[in-house]
Parts: sequence; C-alpha cells; structure tokens
Amino acid sequence: MKFARVATDGQIYYGIVEGDTIQLIDGDPFGDLHLSRTSLPLADCQLLAPVRPRHVYAVGLNYHAHIDEFKHIDPTRAATEAPITFLCAETAICGPSDDIILDSRTDEIHYEGELVAIIGKTCRSVSAADALNYVLGYTIGNDVSNRTQQRADKQWLRAKSHPTYKPLGPIIATDIPDPQQLHVTTTVNGELRQQGNTSQMIFPVASLIAHISSFTTLQPGDVIYTGTPAGVGPLHAGDTVSITIEGIGTLTNTAKYIEGKE
Repeated sequence: MKFARVATDGQIYYGIVEGDTIQLIDGDPFGDLHLSRTSLPLADCQLLAPVRPRHVYAVGLNYHAHIDEFKHIDPTRAATEAPITFLCAETAICGPSDDIILDSRTDEIHYEGELVAIIGKTCRSVSAADALNYVLGYTIGNDVSNRTQQRADKQWLRAKSHPTYKPLGPIIATDIPDPQQLHVTTTVNGELRQQGNTSQMIFPVASLIAHISSFTTLQPGDVIYTGTPAGVGPLHAGDTVSITIEGIGTLTNTAKYIEGKE
C-alpha cells in the first residue's frame, strides 16, 4: 500500500495511491483506516510531505564509504559501536517539489539522499527483532546540511535544521518486505552522484529503532533519516536534486536563494 498526503481544494487529506489516482481516506494512516467515496487524479493534487512528524531523528555516518569521504570535515571519524543519532527541527521538513531555500550564499551546503523510516506505533525499549513491527512504512529524505556550520559547531543541529533542509516524500510505502535490500541513487541536474544499497548500512533500520527507543519513546509519525551512502556533495542555487529508492519512487527538489539574503 502507498499512502500520500495531498492538498486539494484548500484542504489536506491522506489517501491511498493506486496508479494515477488517489483514494482519499477519513483520518490518517496511524489510526483506523476508513476509505472515503472520493477518488481524484493524482495530477490534480499537490503532494505534500507524507507526514508532519513530532520528532525528526537522524543518523550520522551509517555507511563506511561515507565515513571515508566525511574525513575532510573530521579526520578522526571512524565507525562507532553504537549509532550516532541526533534531532533536527520539525520545521525543517518540506515536501516533494518544494524548493530548498539555501541559508547562505557562501557556506558549503550538501545534499544527502536517505531512506527514511516512519514510525506507526508508540514504542519504547523494543528489541531489534521486534522493531520493524512498529514501522508504518518508508519514504525518501534529503538530509541537507550546512557543512560550514557543522564544522564550526562540532555538532549537527543548526547545520541540518534550517527551514526546507529536510525534504521528505513523495509517498509512504508500507509494502517494503526488507528495508535492507533497497537501491538508492541521487542525481544532481541529471548527473549521477550517489549510488548505494541499504544493505551497506552499518546499523540496519531495526537496530536504529531499537537504539533510539532505548533512550526515548518513539511516537506515531516520528521519522528516522537512516544515513546516506557515499557521494554527497555541494548544493548550489538552481541545482535540482532527485533521490530514487526502489519501491518508493523519486523525491525531487530544486535549491534556491531567498532574494536579498547574503
């Protein structure tokens, strides 16, 4: 099943995507599911971020090849015994086709294509063996990062929390049998920049959920950006970034500056 969150006629709805149409539902995918009688052409709706999470969790350096390329920021970085996790501001979330508003004309800003897990049920201190039972589905994220601020702060909250720095979408795929067998590609202006597979994660999705739920309570709608493969790089105004994950689709956003902002 594929859920989308859309705007039409000034209202916001969840629906089930079936080909080129969307069957609207009453409520949302996190509770009892009731189909409405309304089916619309998907092209007539505006796709929104598929969820407005209470919490945005992210994971750093979860692919060995990305650790190697990250060493220009921190030469001491190496694989850790537990996942490196951090929070980002919920207000950084934006949807498919929304512009990424770059916060600086001079700072080094990067794209990062990632698989994102969406929590479907409240969970606390779950085991890795049971963790995927608490996942509603998966979507695609771009963990846009201001590396200049990241180097200055020596942590990641400010660098990754600017408005529009967490594109999310286009849909929630609930029928992914194994989140560790998904091909991930990122292109910038049509040029291939990232190519990896979630099988290369150091800590798989189930382990990430077990780890995060060991120190906090995960709630329905929370999202976990699970880390990026190698190939991250600069993002400039006018660049169009497309991230594709098999079984989910493609998330596309274009970067721009705010007029008059230095």
